[in-house]
Amino acid sequence: MKAFLMYRDRDFDLGRPLPWNEAALVQDLELTTLFDAMAAGDRYLADVAGRAVLSGLADPDAVRYRQDVLRDALNNEPVVRRIYDLATESIERERKDYWGLFMRTPGAVLQRSVSVLQMFVGALRKLRSIADEHASAFRSEGFTRFFAMLQQELSDEYFARIHDHLRRLKFHDGALVSAGLGQGNKGIDYVLRKPHEETQSWLQRLLAQRPPVYTVHIHPRDEAGARALAELRDKGTNLVANALGQSTDHILGFFTMLRVELAFYVGCLNLHRRLAAKGEPTCFPVPEAPERRRHSCRGLYDVCLSLNLDHRAVGNDVNADDRDVVIITGANQGGKSTFLRSIGLAQLMMQCGMFVPAESFCANLCTGIYTHYKREEDPAMQSGKFDEELSRMSEIVDHIAPHSLVLFNESFAATNEREGSEIARQITRALVDRRIKVFFVTHLYDFARRLANAIFLRAERQPDGRRTFRLIEGEPLQTTYGEDLYRRIFGPGTDAEARAAGWAPR
Repeated sequence: MKAFLMYRDRDFDLGRPLPWNEAALVQDLELTTLFDAMAAGDRYLADVAGRAVLSGLADPDAVRYRQDVLRDALNNEPVVRRIYDLATESIERERKDYWGLFMRTPGAVLQRSVSVLQMFVGALRKLRSIADEHASAFRSEGFTRFFAMLQQELSDEYFARIHDHLRRLKFHDGALVSAGLGQGNKGIDYVLRKPHEETQSWLQRLLAQRPPVYTVHIHPRDEAGARALAELRDKGTNLVANALGQSTDHILGFFTMLRVELAFYVGCLNLHRRLAAKGEPTCFPVPEAPERRRHSCRGLYDVCLSLNLDHRAVGNDVNADDRDVVIITGANQGGKSTFLRSIGLAQLMMQCGMFVPAESFCANLCTGIYTHYKREEDPAMQSGKFDEELSRMSEIVDHIAPHSLVLFNESFAATNEREGSEIARQITRALVDRRIKVFFVTHLYDFARRLANAIFLRAERQPDGRRTFRLIEGEPLQTTYGEDLYRRIFGPGTDAEARAAGWAPR
């Protein structure tokens, strides 16, 4: 049995290696906040959420498959949570209640397998009942196929057959074992036999003529005889014990994979509940093929920032379709880095099949997502900031592929503006030539104003210096309004005072 709720044709691999730049993505995009919101205190959900979000898809059809499953989960949340809880409970009971029965002898393995299988059958009956009751409410290909599989494979005939086998394997009337004689009259070819069904009445059985039977009785205190008899029984039940152990492992594997795949959707439900409680908008994005250049959104906001605020976050509208580069400039503390983070988060969420934090969102899928953010000075002084920036850029170049997305946040500003602008320009042009999309937050005016096929966004600033945290289309300016920060920190003053204090605008 297969769930196939994450992919059409395969299981979700929880052990799949994460991207080489996992740590950078988590740090730069503050993904821990997102994973914690999806987990809602459950570390297992956090682990699955992290691996799913960081292992994105590059096929629009695969993304839409997950989106449809998630829509069903949002529309039938109690049912999905009930199935997840059932799978979790079954796995925990198998680990907690039956580990003590595990021993090396075939008899102990058989005893444990019978007990575990009996518990699993009860869980499978509940799963089949859920399918019968709620299957008609689901529309997605994933859930429709999942419920159809349950109804087909977990039929009444199947449960009746399992019940009969389990009853026999308890050996209330003893075990019927056949054997042959080998060299030196040693027993060989031990086989557990199915007892004959008693179809006669008790009177017929009493009067019927029986074949001669030779019976050996073992004294209750004959420990050696009891051990010898147990060994004979183990030899007869060895094959059955192995087969039954494999059957329980198969069902355990099914519940384990079902839990893994539903954990992703339960995490999405937890996040959606948090955002809905604040009145934040969410939407299912429109994924396009990687080779296209689509990137448009309305009301896009930083979901991690919103999760840490008591009020709603400010959203932004952008249309960067058919553009290779998006340059973001403007006033300090105007929301540029927050917007850049919202771009990265939305891309990751879209590519794993989630909803995104926006009123609408459409973008091409990417073969990889990379961040190049400024870092603090190296405390060990092994290299300067500029050398460290170039080293990280070299690592990205070693791994990057066409149709990737790179997010730069004030990169190459550790040197003077002329050199930083030239390096940024050459790197950006090389990336664009390789069909790589670039979002670049920068204060390097000379770099920003000399790029082709770019859209320019600028952090909005009111005439009185207030920040709206919205981005508007606009050419780069030569100032970042550093005097606004001076006035905020040191109080009202004139531009002359700001320049005298070394805060001359750039």
